[in-house]
Amino acid sequence: MLLLAGLPGLAAAPRLLPTPDFAGLYRPVPDRLLPTTRREGDSLRIFINHAATVPGSTAPALRLTGWATFEAKQPLWQEVRAAHPYPGSNSAAPVQVLTVAMAAARLTPGAVLQVSLDRPSLANQPPGADQDAAITAWLRLTPELLARPFVLLDSAGLVLARPYLNAGEGVAVATFGLAQPVRWRRYPTGAPALPPFTDPRTQVAAPRTLGVLDSSAAPVASGNLLHFATTGLYALKIGGAGGEPVHTVPLLVVPASFPGQSTAPEIIEPLRYLTTAAERQTLLKSPEPKRAIDRFWLDAAGGDQTRGREMIRRYYSRVTTANEIFTAHKAGWLTDRGLLYVVLGPPQSVRRLPDGTERWHYDQAGRQGEAVAFTFRPRPSTLAPDNYELVRRPEYELLWYAAVEQWRRTTTAR
Repeated sequence: MLLLAGLPGLAAAPRLLPTPDFAGLYRPVPDRLLPTTRREGDSLRIFINHAATVPGSTAPALRLTGWATFEAKQPLWQEVRAAHPYPGSNSAAPVQVLTVAMAAARLTPGAVLQVSLDRPSLANQPPGADQDAAITAWLRLTPELLARPFVLLDSAGLVLARPYLNAGEGVAVATFGLAQPVRWRRYPTGAPALPPFTDPRTQVAAPRTLGVLDSSAAPVASGNLLHFATTGLYALKIGGAGGEPVHTVPLLVVPASFPGQSTAPEIIEPLRYLTTAAERQTLLKSPEPKRAIDRFWLDAAGGDQTRGREMIRRYYSRVTTANEIFTAHKAGWLTDRGLLYVVLGPPQSVRRLPDGTERWHYDQAGRQGEAVAFTFRPRPSTLAPDNYELVRRPEYELLWYAAVEQWRRTTTAR
């Protein structure tokens, strides 16, 4: 091999990166990097909310990396672009909207775009390695994402990259090109996830379409603030003027406390993964429901107040993080991924296959402390473009009940 290395015409093989592990994206972080996009002619503009740059310091840059799939061992391309304030954004605000634009021709439907804040500490880190959600995000380049000519802005003028809006907040549609009308319909939100051992064939088939609860009678001009006082799943219908296609954007309107919990019902409802319906009704009907909740956790902790407080903190911090990460057509803790996240905790390893399937690996989730893997398959729809369904198996039943029992009756919770 030493002799061959010096011969002309023999190029060194490109270095293959390790298979990426996405578990880091599912760990709690104070502020997630949440990029969103808008099509502008032959360009795709990327928007992020970022802390305002201190006068005299260098403006942040974004490292953009194209990948054929989530499991690709080599990037298709990579570039670093300086981010600039979005025109019209408040230069005195502590958080500003920053943007970069790139040629849309470089982006292939079905490929993956990695967006990272460019920092010196990332120079020697493989782009596919375990990710930090505060500085890295991954976007599957769907035809809808590549074609959508607008972004949503909140009442402060920041990008609304998350798929939910707190009730009473304002949201505006910022369109590139001809202003487009906005209509909406409101639908009921989805049901809680079923245990991972449930046989789907034994369940009542869900209706193929959702019933509309109410809708707008007249279009709202793009750029005007929309306010939704009633919680529910809203489908914003944007477009139709000048021959432009109509795009549907789902937006979940949630209580003001979301992604956290403040009222007794908001605290009791996530206990459905650990309790029976009768137990939850008893908690709800208690004259002092929050005291009843404290007693529930104190009993689970064997009477140890310190341990009880730790169990409360751990359980509800998982509910909040699941809401931040997995919310789509329903609150994150209600989704299949949220179900496992709340009860079992963050997975130790996450693989994303080329078709979008996710495989979560837990090192010691089995009844005897053995490793267990769960598979989530993408099941997108118009109102749930980021929906994932757990592949349920009967062999999960014993380990699931053991995990629930650890929360209910042991001195240490997962």
